[in-house]
Amino acid sequence: MNRVKPLWSEDQSKRSLEEILRAEAENRAWNKALRGQVTALVDSRLAKQISLEAYATRRQHGNEDAAECKRRGTILVDEIGSRGGRALPHKP
Repeated sequence: MNRVKPLWSEDQSKRSLEEILRAEAENRAWNKALRGQVTALVDSRLAKQISLEAYATRRQHGNEDAAECKRRGTILVDEIGSRGGRALPHKP
């Protein structure tokens, strides 16, 4: 399983809005890749290409990555919002 985690810094205050928006796009791409990896992992287990133990280990790593991805996404969305970087759609 290919795990490519985007570079990350906990301190977002030194980054420009453009850099934060780029980091958000990278995080979304990482999330999409993680979902694809889960699908491939499940398929390989259903086809009995990997053992239950290998599946469980890889699934645990995938869940940890997914939780980190979600945490980063929340931080980035909050940072974008605090800077007024993205207007929310107006609801009639």
